[in-house]
Amino acid sequence: RRVASVCTGAFLLAASGWLDGRRVVTHWTRCEQLARQYPRLRVEANPIFINEGPVWTSAGVTAGIDLALALVEADLGHAMALDVARQLVVFLKRPGGQSQFSATLALQKQGSRFDDLHAWIAENLGRELNLPTLAEQAGMSERSFVRHYRADTGQTPARAIEQIRVESARRLLGNSGVPIKRIAVQCGFGSEETLRRSFLRLVGVTPQAYRERFSPEGESGFQ
Repeated sequence: RRVASVCTGAFLLAASGWLDGRRVVTHWTRCEQLARQYPRLRVEANPIFINEGPVWTSAGVTAGIDLALALVEADLGHAMALDVARQLVVFLKRPGGQSQFSATLALQKQGSRFDDLHAWIAENLGRELNLPTLAEQAGMSERSFVRHYRADTGQTPARAIEQIRVESARRLLGNSGVPIKRIAVQCGFGSEETLRRSFLRLVGVTPQAYRERFSPEGESGFQ
């Protein structure tokens, strides 16, 4: 009644035809290859796992645990899945909406001229990270910085900073009891409403909903 794959096992399902026309995921380093090799698939690089009808696919190997817990919950209910999660000492649950890789890591490339800048940004999110500040930190003129940054990362500095700030906020929401208003300031959003808008755009839920869903103290966490 259903079939599932873990990590690059999605390539086997794709070869069998099971995934044609479906949303699927595999390990983020192989998503482009899967989409190129099997153009009928709707490959998504972000989710931990995806359920499309009778077919389930997961990202990396550890994401297979999340997928398996979701199958247990679908068959036997939340209480049983939570009990299994407790036995495994893992969180229940990181649903498919949670990213499988960090924004900072995704921006980094081997030997990239901006790796040090990204590390500096992550350590200085509370500062005003405007274009003059970033260009100075990178040792370039503003015009040259914007041109080279877009060529190297495929996006604008503003969008990259927003992603890093949201990632930092996600970490604090899931692993601490820091008030959301303080998280907004600490991560450089300035206001709770600005954090909320960015969160909705990039994560798809509000900061409060994310905390309720992923915090260890919440119903869905290991307690």
